[in-house]
Amino acid sequence: MSDKYKYDLRGVSATKDEVHAAIKGLDKGLYPNAFCKILPDIAANDPDYCNLMHADTAGTKTSLAYLYWRETGNLDVWKGIAQDAIVMNLDDMACVGATQGILLSSTIGRNKRLIPGEVISTLINAASEFVEELRPYGIDVHLSGGETADVGDIVRTIDVGYTAFARLKRSDLIVNDIQEGDVIVGLASYGQANYESAYNGGMGSNGLTSARHDVLNSFYADQYPESYDGKMPTEVAYVGMKRLTDPVHIPGLDQPLDVGRLILSPTRTYLPVIQQLLDELRPHLHGMIHCTGGGQTKVSKFVQDRHIIKDNLLPVPPLFELIQEQSNTSWREMYQVFNMGHRLEVYLPEAQADTVIDIARSFNIDAQRIGRVEAGKGAQVTIKSSKGEFNY
Repeated sequence: MSDKYKYDLRGVSATKDEVHAAIKGLDKGLYPNAFCKILPDIAANDPDYCNLMHADTAGTKTSLAYLYWRETGNLDVWKGIAQDAIVMNLDDMACVGATQGILLSSTIGRNKRLIPGEVISTLINAASEFVEELRPYGIDVHLSGGETADVGDIVRTIDVGYTAFARLKRSDLIVNDIQEGDVIVGLASYGQANYESAYNGGMGSNGLTSARHDVLNSFYADQYPESYDGKMPTEVAYVGMKRLTDPVHIPGLDQPLDVGRLILSPTRTYLPVIQQLLDELRPHLHGMIHCTGGGQTKVSKFVQDRHIIKDNLLPVPPLFELIQEQSNTSWREMYQVFNMGHRLEVYLPEAQADTVIDIARSFNIDAQRIGRVEAGKGAQVTIKSSKGEFNY
């Protein structure tokens, strides 16, 4: 079965072509090449400032959290979901230089029959804790409340999202201007940063429909039919071999992690690292890419006539080896759906690359030069790895 056909049967898309086509005619803001849409300073009408508003969710990762919570009774898994939804906003915004004065509002829709108040309380408290954990690193975020709705008619279990707003000086913006001759420094998505409490498998909040159904076995379709679309063909619903509590041995860790915890690793925030990059290297930063939807091809949306060559990638972490093994997804598609080991890319001159690497490693995050930028026709991405060479 082709990867595309499998995605279609599950009602998802690796490339979101229809979504991009739907918004193609919309205004792209003041700086079309910026990682986030930048608006005029509507708040105060100051020509030296700009506004940005960003919205995102934890996606279908909530369905996996639901399964794990139901199987183990562990409420802590919901803390990671709050972080997922927040980071998918904040790290995107950080890629344009926004780390201060950020307002954050939640939108949570639940099926009250299945999701009790203790889950909601855990999510809300976790958001507050996460924001406070960022403050020592100079990240200024304020929770402004939100909406929690009982919408069981349209939500099978729970949906968790956030909207963020920031106002900043236009002179402080990082607008992608990725140049021929730039090097690319990749920052690992896996391991344990010194501001994280446990090993991170490297999962963000993309590709979870594939990961869930390709890795977990049919027990979950039978036991928890509310965790997925019942109209999904059985040939693509929970077709893996694993149970949530099956152990996975991670090199360097004394104890194995279970499959559920590994896939549910909270989306790593790079905010502490990015804040230091902005403080020390802002004039030299030609671009920062948060490798979310589109995985390793994400950068193609922000370049013209550039050939992005990634030929020295970080090792593929055990999590993505597991997903590929269970799903038999082509490696070409894996690099297009998942971050595959690094979720932040920094584009800058060769002379400053070591500074980025040193800053990342000071937070116990592995980093290295993963590639370079050459002239090209249109937007091209080439990946050369131990898994093969792939052109996009």
